[in-house]
Amino acid sequence: MTAKQLPILDLSLADDPATAEQFREELRRVTHEIGFFYLTGHGIPAEDFAQILEVSQKFFDLPEEEKLAIENTHSKHFRGYTRTGGEHTRGVVDWREQIDIGADRPAIAEPEHDYDNLRGPNQYPESLPELKTITDSWFKQLTEVGDKLLSEWALSLGQPADHFAPAFANEPESFIKIVRYPAAEDDSVTQGVGEHRDSGTLTLLYPQPGTSGLQVLTADGWIDADPIENTFIVNIGKLLEVATDGYLKATLHRVLPTKPGEDRISVPFFYNPALSAQLPAVTLPPGLASKARGVSVDELDVLHTVYGDNAFASRLRSHPNVTEKHYPHLAGAQ
Repeated sequence: MTAKQLPILDLSLADDPATAEQFREELRRVTHEIGFFYLTGHGIPAEDFAQILEVSQKFFDLPEEEKLAIENTHSKHFRGYTRTGGEHTRGVVDWREQIDIGADRPAIAEPEHDYDNLRGPNQYPESLPELKTITDSWFKQLTEVGDKLLSEWALSLGQPADHFAPAFANEPESFIKIVRYPAAEDDSVTQGVGEHRDSGTLTLLYPQPGTSGLQVLTADGWIDADPIENTFIVNIGKLLEVATDGYLKATLHRVLPTKPGEDRISVPFFYNPALSAQLPAVTLPPGLASKARGVSVDELDVLHTVYGDNAFASRLRSHPNVTEKHYPHLAGAQ
């Protein structure tokens, strides 16, 4: 695809028999060619978008000691607060602070697999109880949007609507990041987030309107993906690329350093299957199969068959402080 701006898709068209097939064809085309798009027609009220940004700002405005009380180093499950500079992409420091919130479940006492350690309770600041209430609601709403999109992808690829559903049937491991990108302190800051492909199924991102920084790699080079109010930016992850033998495309993207005097909040939701699951492979119709490119090869990010193996390896690389504290035997192994 040759593009200067990401395409905009309206999910509500999928509910009308007169426009459903047109929506699926466009969804398939866009994610085959570019892997990113804006999503409207999702049914989430405007006040809920305002609310998630408001509670995010309240969290980052908390005193430093309150945020550090729930720092992710206190959690072997990689949950909680990450201070600015505490996360890395491809070994380079990302200039952002954030809180990671996943499915809130009891930890597994005797993990069978390393990835079982990703399951566990969240950490919340005591002085901001509404953070849990609002993110629980956001989690539920965006899971429903993810479910709907995945069924539409299945139909667009010639599969039953529930083709991917088994991987999400038992304790899917989606999670939210609430991210603040502060202004770069000096020229040594080279990235808000380094270029990467998402490792899971799909991402629903809501960046704060009026800001910029996200860029997507297209046939024309890097293009800006600036926020649109009450609209998600959606991209597929490597699991969908693998399941379709590269017909759908997990695309490189990055976040530039924030300009001096600016500040921005971004809230990605990573819609993912159960840790022990893998997405069922898609047997593409002949006309689509001939256009499958095979899976992208990235020597810095080896793909595993099971989602949990990918997710755990990604966390070990991205959060060296947690790795060094809780998994020192695995430091540098991923």
